[in-house]
Amino acid sequence: MRRGVTRPLLLAVGLVLVGLAGVLATLSVVGLEPHDRRPGLWLTGTRVTAPVGDWSFTDRYQTIFVQTRSWYGLPHSVTTVCVAYEGRLYLTSTYPPGGRFPRDRAWNRNVVRDPRVRLKIGAELYDATLAVVTDPAEKVAVLEAKARKYPRLSAVDTRRVHVFRVSPG
Repeated sequence: MRRGVTRPLLLAVGLVLVGLAGVLATLSVVGLEPHDRRPGLWLTGTRVTAPVGDWSFTDRYQTIFVQTRSWYGLPHSVTTVCVAYEGRLYLTSTYPPGGRFPRDRAWNRNVVRDPRVRLKIGAELYDATLAVVTDPAEKVAVLEAKARKYPRLSAVDTRRVHVFRVSPG
């Protein structure tokens, strides 16, 4: 490459990188929350630091947001459903027929790699960790509670539903 072309090219690449850094810095402050099925980045809201002893208040929310940590450093947030069972909070992730856990859901891959998440419930943010529920009896009980909260979602084959237990972050 000739010297005369190299300098303008480096300048252009530098300007693009500075612009991208500016956009990311702005988004980290104002957030870019998910909407319906579109994922987002950062969640914004009032951070709750007090421990939650009973998550049953989440019964009044049909959906919440969960922000995970991607391997490339940017947050990845999605809309999901939640269910309180015996005072604990659980999230579920349903896969289509033939779908593979965690490969086919970016937020599930992120959680398996790094279980630290941020939940947005209403206008409040909760730092937490997620764990995949492996106990069959616990999973059945949570899915029964989910069927009561979301009757229209209860017809799904439970083998395609993966359950995450929320613990303090």
